[in-house]
Amino acid sequence: MAWRCELTGKTRQIGHRVSHSNIKTKRRFRPNLLNVTLRSESLERAVRLRISANALKTVDHRGGFDAFLLKAKDTELSPRVLELKRQVVKKRKATA
Repeated sequence: MAWRCELTGKTRQIGHRVSHSNIKTKRRFRPNLLNVTLRSESLERAVRLRISANALKTVDHRGGFDAFLLKAKDTELSPRVLELKRQVVKKRKATA
């Protein structure tokens, strides 16, 4: 499983581990990923995702999972979440 957030696209970064003698060796900085269940009110169901803690705060800030999807860029979303976004948009147009 890739170290990649399904909502924001945040992935691992590369850096150096620096010893006391200033020897640099490669290391990875991994995002803080969590397995969470988010509720979609438009689709009336729960969705299990692996997202970063930062993305979870952003979902809460934007007013829920559906609001986050409507504002999110398609290039950042995983294919699975992109399909959910299409379903939410379709459902919103049908009810409006």
